[in-house]
Amino acid sequence: MNSRYLEVTYRNGKPLAAYFYLPREAGDESEHSERLPSGLVTDFAADGRAIGVEIPSPSSFTLSALNEALRAANMSEATPDDVAPLLNIPKRQSAAE
Repeated sequence: MNSRYLEVTYRNGKPLAAYFYLPREAGDESEHSERLPSGLVTDFAADGRAIGVEIPSPSSFTLSALNEALRAANMSEATPDDVAPLLNIPKRQSAAE
C-alpha cells in the first residue's frame, strides 16, 4: 500500500476507534508502538518506519495532535480532507462541563 488512508470503526452508529494508515511494504507489521501525550499511538515496522497511527478516542481527536505524531515520525502532515470524518464528530465533554 503506497497511500495513506483513514479507517474508522463504529459501534451503534458512533465512532469507537480509528486508524490512520501510512504507506507500508508488503508484509509490514507493527513491531513496536509509542504512545504520545495526546493519547494517539504510532505503530512502527521492524526497520523503524512509521506504518500507522492509532486513534483510540475519535471524539477527542484533533488534526494538530495527528500532525504532531506524523512530524515526530518524519512523515508529511495530514490535511483536513485526509481525516474529514473525524473532524465532524461531536467532541466529548469533560465531566466538569
